[in-house]
Amino acid sequence: MFTPQGPSLRELTVQALSSVEHGYDLLASKFDATPFRTSDRLLTAVTSTLETLGPFDSGLDVCCGTGAGLGVLRSVCAGRITGVDFSTGMLARARNDHPTADLVRADALALPFAPAFDLAVSFGAFGHFLPAEQRTLFTQVHAALRPGGTFAFPLPAPPPVGSRLYWTLWGFDAAMRVRNAVWRPPFVMYYRTFRLADVRTRLEQTGFDVSLTPIEPLGRREDGSPHCRLVVARKI
Repeated sequence: MFTPQGPSLRELTVQALSSVEHGYDLLASKFDATPFRTSDRLLTAVTSTLETLGPFDSGLDVCCGTGAGLGVLRSVCAGRITGVDFSTGMLARARNDHPTADLVRADALALPFAPAFDLAVSFGAFGHFLPAEQRTLFTQVHAALRPGGTFAFPLPAPPPVGSRLYWTLWGFDAAMRVRNAVWRPPFVMYYRTFRLADVRTRLEQTGFDVSLTPIEPLGRREDGSPHCRLVVARKI
């Protein structure tokens, strides 16, 4: 994380003590040099999985950040692609790499779109939404899709209970809860609040038909289950 190209510890501390929007504005110029950016390996694997589910015309990247997911849309969509984010700084970076994309500044909980998209994707953003906000988020995406449109996103398998990653994520979430209890403005970012069973129920309540597709390029665990699934929610 602390490479010459990435943010310093001081810069990360300032970001963590800011609001979500202002924090990403501060981090935008160096975000792609951090491990928080969705990896090219995951993006490539999702692209190959989506190619089996198309074809798609227009595409929307929800919470697009610096635009990593816009490349996925460009590969699988024949029509216009659009990214939406509420960080001006992140959108400015996305505009550099994706000058032909439509980029819109808006809150994902209040998307300014009519039903215009065949495919919506999102990468690495769901930790910024509390469980109580998830249904609103899904409702907004549902409203932006044409009838029969698809909302797709990768969801990694949870780490084994007691593993190093399990305790790392548990510790991070605990630290964020303490931070938000004693400091304002809050910085909402949790890793353990986006659980498949709850997410599937809320998607179905919103009006999606939900299926799960293994992302095979990412391999499988020892028990045969996939390391990562693509949640495929089709607008009914």
